[in-house]
Formats: sequence, C-alpha cells, structure tokens
Amino acid sequence: MTRKVSSARRPAVMADVARLAGVSHQTVSRVLNRHPSVSPATRTRVLAAIDELDYRPNSAARALVTKRSKVIGVVSFDSTLFGPASTLYGIEQAARRAGYFVSVTSVKDLDGDDVQDALERLTRQSVEGVVIIAPQQATVDALRDAPAGLPLVVVEGGDGGGHPVVCVDQAEGARLATRHLLNQGAPTVWHIAGPADWLEAQNRVRGWRAELRSAGAEEPELLRGDWSPASGYANGQLLAERSDVRAVFVANDQMALGVLRAFHERGVRVPTDVLVAGFDDIPESAYFTPPLTTVRQDFDAVGRRSIDLLLHQIASTSDPDATAVVPPELVIRQSTVGTPRNRRRRTLD
Repeated sequence: MTRKVSSARRPAVMADVARLAGVSHQTVSRVLNRHPSVSPATRTRVLAAIDELDYRPNSAARALVTKRSKVIGVVSFDSTLFGPASTLYGIEQAARRAGYFVSVTSVKDLDGDDVQDALERLTRQSVEGVVIIAPQQATVDALRDAPAGLPLVVVEGGDGGGHPVVCVDQAEGARLATRHLLNQGAPTVWHIAGPADWLEAQNRVRGWRAELRSAGAEEPELLRGDWSPASGYANGQLLAERSDVRAVFVANDQMALGVLRAFHERGVRVPTDVLVAGFDDIPESAYFTPPLTTVRQDFDAVGRRSIDLLLHQIASTSDPDATAVVPPELVIRQSTVGTPRNRRRRTLD
C-alpha cells in the first residue's frame, strides 16, 4: 500500500512525481501546464502521484521556463477607507478567479516618488502586470513615467495617464442622489463634498452641480469634508443652524453618519425636516438612524473589469485604449422617504 510522504521528509520534487507515475519529468510538466498532448490516462496517473506526494510546483522555476509568473501587482494606499479597501478586495478576488496570485504594495503618499518606488518593487518581483488604485491627480501624473512595456490598468484614475481606466460613474451617482432629493420635494440640495484633490470627490461635485442646473434649482454654497464622520458632524452642525436646508447630499456614508448625529443633537428630524443621502452603501448604512439612502458602487465589477483589461494587455502586444465605466445604483431608504417640511430657525441659547 502506498503512503503519503511524511511531513518530516524533504518536499517532493518533479522527479519524484515522474518516478512514481512512471513517466518523464517532461510529461509531468505538460500535465502541470495543461498541455493537450497528454492522454487522459497518463494525466490521471500523474495527478494521482502529485496528490500522493503532496507535490507543490516551484512557481519561481516555472516562471523561468514559461516567462509567466502568474502574479499580478496591485498598488494601493490607505485601505482603511471603505471605497479603496473594497476596490482592492474586488481586484484580489477577480485575479484569483483568473488563476493569478496577487502582490500588494501600499504607498503612504500618493506623489510621484512613492508611486514609482512601488512600481519598481513590483517589477523586481516579475509581476506580469499592475493594477493601481489612483484616487488623486498626482498619482495619475506619476503613471506617465511608468516602466515602458509594463501592462498597467488604472482604477478611478481620471484619464489614466495614457493607460486603460476602470471607474464607477461617480458623476452619474451624484446626479441620481441629487435628482432623487429634488423629486422628493426639496427646492434645492446642499452638498458636503470630499477632499478637493480626490478625483472621485471632484466628479461627485460635478454631477451634483449638473443635476441642479438641469432642474433649474439654485446652487447652495459647497461644503467640504475629509471623508471622516467628524467632518460630517462639523458640517452638520453648521447646516442645522440654517432654516433653509431641506436636503443634503453627502459625498460618502461616513460623513453622512456625522451629519445624522449633528442633526439629532440639534433637534433636526430626518427625513421630516431634512432629507439626507450618502454615497458608497457601506454595510452599516442600512442600520443608521434612520437607515440611509445612498449610492452603491459595484466593486466586484470594478475588480473583474480591471483584471480583464490587464489580462488583455498581457496577452496582446498592443495596449488597449479603453475605459470601462461601471454604473452606480441608488439605494433608497428611510432617510429620504417623505417631503421635507419648512423649519423655523432654532433660537440658540
């Protein structure tokens, strides 16, 4: 009776598999690389030997022969934010489904030097291509000096610096939220935007303004936050002092949480007095008080399309001139269900 190799012994090598299966090491290699010239019976025998010996192919050695590392690099940054973290997860899952390993390098700053250093580290690992999450224009500008011949896809990166881009239609998402608030009876919609140097924030502002103009609604003063609940809370306190605010579109759900807290403390009822909508549809948004209307981004689709474009580059000698746009989805919950009433200005003690 045959037995599996003891864990105390050395790891099995290809020669061991060939010896046990009674074939040449070239045949084992063909089986591992799914070559069609191997007969079904021989393939079954080799796979049984691999299983019995618990053989693990040497990916580095295979890369030297095939020139294929089966590794994709990803350049990311502050993954504590919901959007970038979810984007990274979507990319990783799509790459693994395609049979690739993922090597992630995170950068502290999004300027040219850090981005170039990250790309150099990944190329030294012999990655076949790179997906880079580029939320700021400085990151995109740095990609114009990316290594020649390196397959590269940019996520949420404006014009991509000359590389293929995959993005959610941020402007359309903002238009959906703003249009919904106007349709609920608000005369206009205030906006708490994200940081000015973020491309997503810029596009959400652009969509908000475009929808207000399309509806002939007055454009209120633009407010700014930094994506955090604290900045939403600070802006919510300012808006709570005004008697003319009927609807607020907040650039992400975390800031919207801060707005809801500020309104609650000031006695402003949502949605009775003010309608509030966010962006991202974080898992917690359905459990806010009240549950938050928001714009959902399909991060799985972003990951799939990023990997599809990258694999096209890897397999082709020409770079695709492509932009893959993922549509957003408006998710309506209680924070915007109802017509906002006129509010009297509160007298502050």
